[in-house]
Amino acid sequence: MKARAKWVEGMAFMGEAGSGHAVMMDGAPEYGGRNIGIRPMEMLLIGLAGCTGFDVVQILKKGREAVTGCEVEVEAERAASDPKVFTKIHLAYRITGKGLSQAKAERAVTLSKEKYCSASIMLGATAEMSYSLEVIDELQKEVAA
Repeated sequence: MKARAKWVEGMAFMGEAGSGHAVMMDGAPEYGGRNIGIRPMEMLLIGLAGCTGFDVVQILKKGREAVTGCEVEVEAERAASDPKVFTKIHLAYRITGKGLSQAKAERAVTLSKEKYCSASIMLGATAEMSYSLEVIDELQKEVAA
């Protein structure tokens, strides 16, 4: 796996993955940026959410669950002094499906955080990780309507 970041101007960098996909990163104006891209540390959190979300959806699909949506919100705290590593990270999972099993959703989240999600396991080495899960059964919504 490869990636690179090339300085564009000010504090803006164009990040490019080995897959050929690119993303603009920039710093806040108080650090010389123009606010034209995502912050690099935000990128880490987005990567974490995507990594664990990918795992959860894949695990549920393999288990023949009718998953229709998965959203992972991440909230993090950083150390006050350099290096300003993440010290606390909370992942809030919101998974929707038709007849979706709460137990299978919990199992998918657990497998992701303990076995499959490289990002959460790496970040968990320096940050206190916490999780919450909301399972929304679309079949129950249809019956109630």
